[in-house]
Amino acid sequence: MNSKKVPETLTIAGSDSGGGAGMQADIKTMQEHHVFATNVVVGLTAQNTLGVQSVLPTPVEMINAQFDSLYDDFDIKAAKTGALFDQERVETVVSNINKHNIHPIVVDPVMVAKGGARLLDDSGINAIINKLMPIADIVTPNLPEAEVIYGKKIETNDDVITAAAHIQQLGAKNVIIKGGHQQGDTLSDYVLLESGISFTIESKKYDTVRKHGTGDTLSSAIVANLAKGASIKDAIIEGKHYIDTILQSEIIVGHVHGPLNHWGAEDEIR
Repeated sequence: MNSKKVPETLTIAGSDSGGGAGMQADIKTMQEHHVFATNVVVGLTAQNTLGVQSVLPTPVEMINAQFDSLYDDFDIKAAKTGALFDQERVETVVSNINKHNIHPIVVDPVMVAKGGARLLDDSGINAIINKLMPIADIVTPNLPEAEVIYGKKIETNDDVITAAAHIQQLGAKNVIIKGGHQQGDTLSDYVLLESGISFTIESKKYDTVRKHGTGDTLSSAIVANLAKGASIKDAIIEGKHYIDTILQSEIIVGHVHGPLNHWGAEDEIR
């Protein structure tokens, strides 16, 4: 019998019943990167490609129990957070990150679903900014999320640079501001590393509604690469490459905001 040790990872997020985003996207992404995914379910959502119909946060006691169970057994090399729903659950997650010394930790500050439904209330946003951001190794906001964290509109490249520096000053070591909401045919993601080095990653903008879960997928691809030993910079670049690769082909599922095609990178990931 053949056997091998594989890196173990963790997604701390909500469950998407439609399978396109949330921890379902995380687990698919991690699986494609040949790492083993564990999970802490912070909340349940009833959603499909049409939108989010209902949300049910997980009891705090159960969140704590999941963390304790995982860290009693698994050797987790890297982790991420996704949708955390409210202040109490953000604070519970922060407490467990500190308790179990969970690093590197990638924070995807999920605030709004693809269809527009709010997934985090105002007190939860404040907890993200003031309690989770300061312990993040990498934070991956899109432009609307970066505006909320920064507290100002982001309209120019200079605004992006200033916003990233502001987010870093909150305590996040490395910042990626994703350009998926930009106009035009080319997207530009801005990266500011802990060292002060900054760079942009440009990519083609695909005119499709079948890209539900791109933010979750990028953050979990970064986690997978970190777990396999990549540097922060290389993990970010490889994570973005994974997104670009799977956007080049589509699967038709549901009616509106369809999921990414995670099978699209099978020939490239080893």
